[in-house]
Amino acid sequence: MGKSLGHRKGWKRPKEAQQSEVRKESRRKILDDRLEDAGNSSPSSSETPNTVASVDGVLRESSTFDSLLKALRPGSKKLAAVYRMREKEEKGRSDTEEDENDEFESSSLSEGEDVDGGSEYNLADAEGDDLRENQLAHMPLQVEEDDIGDEDESMDGDDVQGMQNNSQNNVNETESSSSFHRHIGHVLTKEEVDKLTKQKAKFDWKIPAVGMLNAEWVGTGECILEGTSRDLVCDLKEKLYNHWLNIYRDSRSGDFHSSRQSFFFSLCNSYRDIMHCNKRPFYLKGSEEDSCIMDAYIMHALNHVYRTRDHVIKNDAKLEKHEHKEKEILNCDAYLDQGFTRPKVLFLLPLASIASRVVKRLIQLTPLSNKDNVGHIDRFTEEFGNGDSEPEDDRKDGSSESQTRAKPADFQVLFGGNNNDHFMLGIKFTKRSIKLYSDFYSSDIIVASPLGLVTKIGKSEFEKEKDIDYLSSIEMLIIDHADVIAMQNWSHVNTVLEQLNRIPSKQHGTDVMRIRPWYLDGNARFYRQTILLSSYLNPDMNALFHRQSVNYEGKVKLVIEYKGVLPKILLQVGQVYERFDASSIISADDARLDYFCKKVFPKIKDSVEGGILLFISSYFEFVRIRNFLKSQNASFCLLGEYTKQSDISRARIWFFEGKRKILLYTERSHFYHRYKIRGIKNLIFYSLPERKEFYPEIINMLDGSDNRMCNVLFSCFDHFRLERIVGTSAAKRMLSSNKDMFVFC
Repeated sequence: MGKSLGHRKGWKRPKEAQQSEVRKESRRKILDDRLEDAGNSSPSSSETPNTVASVDGVLRESSTFDSLLKALRPGSKKLAAVYRMREKEEKGRSDTEEDENDEFESSSLSEGEDVDGGSEYNLADAEGDDLRENQLAHMPLQVEEDDIGDEDESMDGDDVQGMQNNSQNNVNETESSSSFHRHIGHVLTKEEVDKLTKQKAKFDWKIPAVGMLNAEWVGTGECILEGTSRDLVCDLKEKLYNHWLNIYRDSRSGDFHSSRQSFFFSLCNSYRDIMHCNKRPFYLKGSEEDSCIMDAYIMHALNHVYRTRDHVIKNDAKLEKHEHKEKEILNCDAYLDQGFTRPKVLFLLPLASIASRVVKRLIQLTPLSNKDNVGHIDRFTEEFGNGDSEPEDDRKDGSSESQTRAKPADFQVLFGGNNNDHFMLGIKFTKRSIKLYSDFYSSDIIVASPLGLVTKIGKSEFEKEKDIDYLSSIEMLIIDHADVIAMQNWSHVNTVLEQLNRIPSKQHGTDVMRIRPWYLDGNARFYRQTILLSSYLNPDMNALFHRQSVNYEGKVKLVIEYKGVLPKILLQVGQVYERFDASSIISADDARLDYFCKKVFPKIKDSVEGGILLFISSYFEFVRIRNFLKSQNASFCLLGEYTKQSDISRARIWFFEGKRKILLYTERSHFYHRYKIRGIKNLIFYSLPERKEFYPEIINMLDGSDNRMCNVLFSCFDHFRLERIVGTSAAKRMLSSNKDMFVFC
């Protein structure tokens, strides 16, 4: 699956050369069909409706490429003229001429073209393209009319100057050598697609993780982290590289090319799927690490957007030289440079405050000559800014400012700003400005929360005019702070991924003759890069990375050996871990409930003392335990994420005064409120928390108990949670031991 970063110019594969000829013939057939529908000509064909002739005359089945373009075809007088001219040429051409033409096309591939990337536009040929700026303002698709004049999307002065001085620059801007062009230029065969859908990822190599103890990166295919500094210089556009380097030198010291930013950019630049699930977030005293990783993926996204735009612009400039553009497109795969729609990057973020942090940094890292030229920045600051509001839970219960400060420091940082989790924002890059709140179809980057996108998806199912086709051409998905999203609703993430890279329902002004073949064949998901960033790993994230991320380039993930958080427990508490058997992950929930009902509940139902806090990780488990306790007429009260504020206050008082013996408390409720529960005498972890920092925090609430005991239920399917709390080595022993009970003091 993996592919090396290097690419040998002029290297050719006979299979891909043959596929290139088939695609050319397919586009010629499409042109014939469009002309026939327009009534301008009646091309004769002996082929069946569901077949397309290959170069050697053998009939092959019609592909999605043919079917989709036929559905989208419009009539065109220009295409009719091109067809009539080509028909005359073909009538007067002898068999010998045809053979010579075929031989010329084959030889041109071997001599001058990179087979994967097609015939790319050489930067040296771009000198003087600025003279055609007015013509480029009317380019079809991807570059729109509202960019004319002051916001023209044609190449800016830095681009032109960089082209003129290309031979003197240290940064290699040759397109065929960049990871971007290598990645999008490769066309998957049917055999490769079948292999990607069936095989499991095999991690073949590993290297130590920079700046992290007991951690290493593992990946599929060839090792991609050799020559890190070279990759950064060669693959990042010159103006982006210079701007980033200046920002780094102004704020930090040391060698830029050995920094965390450079290292993680090289990971991203490999275009492989990445899972980093041990990132220390900014709200947990990890501001520097978080910022370095954020800078790297933002620069990678900007580089991808800029290269995509420049590739389209250069091809348009070349087409301006030809009188018959459609004929030139038919004869050269290099002009297949577009997707169905313009948006190429999607950021999924949990909160508006985090989105504000990312967007502001994106603006800082964009090399604009006029930094003040950011459209709708005031509106963005108003809607995404921190404001003067207090955290949400304090607004509800009327807590004082002193009580707010009593919350843990990470809670204050994370929820001290805008906690809105329902937002969606389009960002568009033009020559002299950045446009916030741009229409999604004219945006380059979309920043959204999972809930915001799911709302749009829901509306599109009932209102056809509100389609979500702008998700059809996403080539880079970045999910940051996935641990916070997991505390919201992870099913929204799965819903979003199901909608990505689908064939659109409408044309949306697309020049169908220039769509890349792997879009039309329905293989775009194999080209999408997914970057998943979180402070911890859970089964949902693991499933997304291994099952829903099928990038043909391969995968890279961080593997870490945890030390555990038991030393952070300040009290002398006996912790008894009880392992129950579960035959499968599907039956694990039933096995846990059965063990609790038969082994744990009989010990506490007749307890006179009370003060039993039952900590539950998921709401699903919370409902099942609540129903069981009701059936047993047990004395209990509830403190869940959906419990009303008045009921929460009443439950806390009842539990503290001993009027209720058992208190059910969920992890999500603790995440959003961080209550300090009083009156706890015994603690039972029905399921371990996902967030390891919650474990010592909850146990330290036993400070008012004389007999400090804690019971924990776990199974072999709790491996991720268990190793974060007790440590990787201890977790392995506990899961493989013949014993079922373990004690920590």
